[in-house]
Amino acid sequence: MTNTTFDANVAVTYMRKTTVMLCLLAGLLNIAVAFGQSKKLPVVGMLDLEFTLHVEKGNQQSINNAWDYTHTIASLQGIVNRTTPQLYIFLVKNGSADIDRYWWNKYRAPGKWLAKRDTIVYNNVVDVISAYKKQIKGAVVYDPNVQATSNVASSIAGVEDLIVVRYDTNPNSLYSQIITGGPKVAVKLNLVNKDGSSLFTGKGTIPGTTRISSGSAKNDAYLWFLEKYMKTGKVNTKYGAYYIDQQWLKNPFLANRNHHTLTNHDFFISRKGFFFDLSPWADEAATDDPAQTPGTDVNTLKELLLTAYNQNNGGYAYLGGFPPWAFKYTKHAKGTHEDVATEWEYSRIISAYNAFKDADAIGYGALANASFWQHFPLKKEYKQEWVTKTDLTKKGYLNANGKIDYKGRNFIVFYVGDYDASSWVSQTTPTLWDDPNRGKVPMMWCISPVLAERVPMAMDYRRETATPNDYFAAADNGAGYLMPGMLQSPRPLSGLPDGLDAWVAHNKPYYKQWGLTITGFIIDGQAPPLNQKGLDAYAAFSPNGIVPQKVPLTLLHGDMPVMRSDADVNEDPVKAAQIIYDRIQKRKIPFHWFRNILKSPTWYLQVVAELKKLDPKIELLTAPDFFELYRIYLKENPEASQGKIK
Repeated sequence: MTNTTFDANVAVTYMRKTTVMLCLLAGLLNIAVAFGQSKKLPVVGMLDLEFTLHVEKGNQQSINNAWDYTHTIASLQGIVNRTTPQLYIFLVKNGSADIDRYWWNKYRAPGKWLAKRDTIVYNNVVDVISAYKKQIKGAVVYDPNVQATSNVASSIAGVEDLIVVRYDTNPNSLYSQIITGGPKVAVKLNLVNKDGSSLFTGKGTIPGTTRISSGSAKNDAYLWFLEKYMKTGKVNTKYGAYYIDQQWLKNPFLANRNHHTLTNHDFFISRKGFFFDLSPWADEAATDDPAQTPGTDVNTLKELLLTAYNQNNGGYAYLGGFPPWAFKYTKHAKGTHEDVATEWEYSRIISAYNAFKDADAIGYGALANASFWQHFPLKKEYKQEWVTKTDLTKKGYLNANGKIDYKGRNFIVFYVGDYDASSWVSQTTPTLWDDPNRGKVPMMWCISPVLAERVPMAMDYRRETATPNDYFAAADNGAGYLMPGMLQSPRPLSGLPDGLDAWVAHNKPYYKQWGLTITGFIIDGQAPPLNQKGLDAYAAFSPNGIVPQKVPLTLLHGDMPVMRSDADVNEDPVKAAQIIYDRIQKRKIPFHWFRNILKSPTWYLQVVAELKKLDPKIELLTAPDFFELYRIYLKENPEASQGKIK
């Protein structure tokens, strides 16, 4: 009996414990299911906007629609993709390369980031806006007669969660399709008067403020935004965007059809940044606003940048975009300045206010879906190995005493660029990176690490598929394109304190994440050369080498090798090889750097073959081999290390 009673008690106890465990398991299962449901990503909406690229000369309605559809959808993307990637478009092309499909298909593959996402295809813009109407708070309508209001509208869109719509009562316009008809999106803010007349006139007082007009309707629109939004702290001043305004509508055929760069807006709208399109020149009126007092544009630009600087507490502002030189502010538009000079003047100014650019320059300047791709999961670190003296000895570059074994050789390295723009990296991956000849010769790919903000998938893909001959350095001029000489005090242009310490703090995390120790090129432009503190700054995050424009031919700064930049070489392989050969004969050192822009691995392979015909002792090295040997050379030659070689 005792045994039987004992067994029954055990059984009851077991059943009770089992019941409790089952209840706990059921609860955990319910939590897991609920968690899974709460984490389930929304369906990805997809829209093909390629038809907007096929506008016809003389068909202004077609041109207007191309602008309106793209601008409004980009603003919608910026809002709905802010926290979750859920709206994707197809538009950007580079020749036969369909860029947006290229990236979508790559990460749609089994096991990749987008493999399990459900999708829905929309047939037109109105349907998309209707589908996402609940995720926006309405629309901001801008003035077709004051070009700057298109950029002001993009700035407001991110802050207020409003889509942008150009005012146009034509029955075929997007305004008529979605504001007065269709989903009837509510107008929450109007940058045009109710009767269709312009709110900003360049006269009297700027509307809604006590500020006297600048005398320019264009500038008054930006100054109104400055007073109402930037100075009141509503804007994320860590992000700005320099993209062409409605001037594009007057002649969309001056550059690629996608070079309204409206697709680039989405990211900056998602980050609640500010937009502008202003001339950097103080000595003439902006070519798109010839009646203004010369320098009005640049004064407004400086005020925007100073406000950003103050609100960023001296940190750096990330500015997408580039001067629209084919359309404005240069000799192309009846101005007096050249293209590169305009680029450099803009760089000089933004640098003085602690801002850098992600340089979406004309040609490959269009970028779509950055607000979507910003959520791509990156690795914590992408490490790269540096070479040792033992390695160099095994390769035959050092003798048993650790000295360089020259044997009459000349060593070269190529700055493989220009990859200081997210748009350029995105567009050239299928056309240049995927070249089947990549990996056959050493290439120092110089890519700004800050591009991981907008094209993280491209940065990750290049690292994932790199060969032993692909090594990465930073592009001009580190984690963003600015002129570092303008960071050094005194800074008469802005009157601000020295910005070098903040520049170091900005760069270090990017260099660490991407395993960078070389800055492949530093554009000094019209800025002062790097002083001792400037060189110290780069040594703090780029210890294995820098290549500025305004330094001695050779220099060892502490332990950091410094080399003055040499020639740009962009000709066909035969001519390129001859230029390189001729330059080598004129220089008194055995180390040589050359810059190339958007050249394919096939081109480099051909150049190396041509160089071998001219002089078999010219050797193209990997970046670590080149800069470590160059450092050893500097230590072996005091005259070279002290910058005394002419």
